[in-house]
Amino acid sequence: MAVKSEDNKNKGKITLDRDILVSIINLATKEINGVVSVGDKNRSWLKKAFNRKDDGVVVKFEKNGALTIDVYINIYVGSNVPDIAFRVQENIRNSLATMVALKPMKINVHILDVECDKEANDA
Repeated sequence: MAVKSEDNKNKGKITLDRDILVSIINLATKEINGVVSVGDKNRSWLKKAFNRKDDGVVVKFEKNGALTIDVYINIYVGSNVPDIAFRVQENIRNSLATMVALKPMKINVHILDVECDKEANDA
């Protein structure tokens, strides 16, 4: 499934698969300190078994060519939510710009769950 196509007389055509964008977005999101995971860890095993690998990331191309991204994340307790959301947005924006030369119009960050540290649960 092609998500970006650019025709130029001298330069040719560039086509990107949606899975590449999802992989870049997942990687950029997980790089941020305070993010536990992308997607909902509390879903049933049945939904996980039949779900595509882009769980937690929704990429939409609007009719006018604008790119909209929705990311669903889980964060650690005690994290600064606005700071993490801002850093996730900036890291996704920078990663897409440097790796595939895309500039998203909107990056929406949805916090699904707040989790305790694994070490705190063991104590």
